[in-house]
Formats: sequence, C-alpha cells, structure tokens
Amino acid sequence: MTLEGRAALVTGAGRRVGQAIALGLARAGCDVAVHVHGTADGGRDTVEQIRTLGRAAEAVAADLADPHAAAALAGRAAGLLGGRLDILVNSAAIMVKQAVAEVTPESWNQTLDLNLRAPFFVTQGAVPYLRASRGRVVNLADVAGFEPWPQYVPHCVSKAGVVMLTKGLARALAPDILVNAVAPGAVLLPEDWDDKARAHFAETTPVGRLGTPDDVVQAVLYLLTADYVTGTVLIVDGGRVIR
Repeated sequence: MTLEGRAALVTGAGRRVGQAIALGLARAGCDVAVHVHGTADGGRDTVEQIRTLGRAAEAVAADLADPHAAAALAGRAAGLLGGRLDILVNSAAIMVKQAVAEVTPESWNQTLDLNLRAPFFVTQGAVPYLRASRGRVVNLADVAGFEPWPQYVPHCVSKAGVVMLTKGLARALAPDILVNAVAPGAVLLPEDWDDKARAHFAETTPVGRLGTPDDVVQAVLYLLTADYVTGTVLIVDGGRVIR
C-alpha cells in the first residue's frame, strides 16, 4: 500500500502518541479523521497542523467507552473523508496506576472498556470500508502486554488482550484486511513520573535511552506499507523485554 491520498482514522489523536501518529500519516500523504474525547483543544491543534501540511483533516468526537459510539465511529469518519476509509489506527487508551487492593469493578471496566473492547468495535464498524479498499489496521498494544507490572495489572491485561485481538482479527479479516500492532515501550512516560524514574527507565533500556513518538510512528508506517505482514506485533521498546 502506498499512503499518498489514503483516508485514515486515528483514535486518541488529540495528544501524545496518537497525535504523533496522525501527523506522521499526514506527512506521508494521508487525509486524517482525528478522533478525540476529552482533548478537544488537542484535536483542534492536530487538525490545524495536518491542514498546514496540505492534507484534509476533520475532528470527530466520541466516547469509545460506549461500544455503540465505538462501532459508529468509522462510519462517521468516512463520512467526513468523502465516504472512504483505508487505514484505522486504534491508539486511544488509558493507563491507570493502582495497587491490586485498590482496583474496583468500575476502575477495571474503565480500563478494559477503552483499551480492549473499544478497538474491537471501532474495527468492526470499519470493516465494510476497509474491505472495499483492502485496507489496514494497526492497534497500539504495549510492552505491558508482555510484562507483569504489579501496579498496573488491569492495564497489562488489557494490552495482552490487544495482542490477541490483533491476531484474531488478522485471521478473521484476511486476506482483504491486514491487521497488525505496535507495542511501544518507554516512549512517553506518564506525566506524573519524576526525573529519577525517567532516568532509571533510560538506564535499564538496552539501547540506553527512552523512546520518542517518532519511533512509534516509523513502526506504524512500516506496518501500513508492508504487503506480506499480518497478525504481527512489532515491539518498539529499545530492547526492554529482552533485558
């Protein structure tokens, strides 16, 4: 697949890695539907930057914790992009730090509903468009899907689920739609982490540094343009899972 002139939907595109992916797709020649929820200012900023790059962009707001809103998102995005959709990047997620004793049914559902259930239903809604264009899906997993983090058990479970979701969808939607995932490591650490924690992560990463959003963007672009790759999870972590 060449990316020039393609229509893409990126969820969680109002900030952090989702925003970087949306801008990376625009630089590669895509028109982008920018999904936001709770980051309206960031969404407007993303849209403005994409338009400055000479590509079409529209913001589309939805609470993806609502499965019906998630299932309807792709159709809404396609309507804003001339009735077409070639690419879906499921990036929207939350990462909540909680000791096991502090996890409640409500907080568990909050994490699993957005991080795992939503990508399924957004993809389900996108299937008719992606099948028509022989399109691509890239999910954002996390190295937490491969490592047990004691203070983030629901998050780890949700991202492990994204790994299997990617494989299952790849089998179910082949050969028309290719489905892959990127599992970032220490790329953008939580904003409340102090300098000591950041330094520790850099020092304990085999390549000797933290990652950047651009490291993730490069991986996403590769998976979107590769024609013989599906059901793969590309770990972008500087080697943390092998340390």
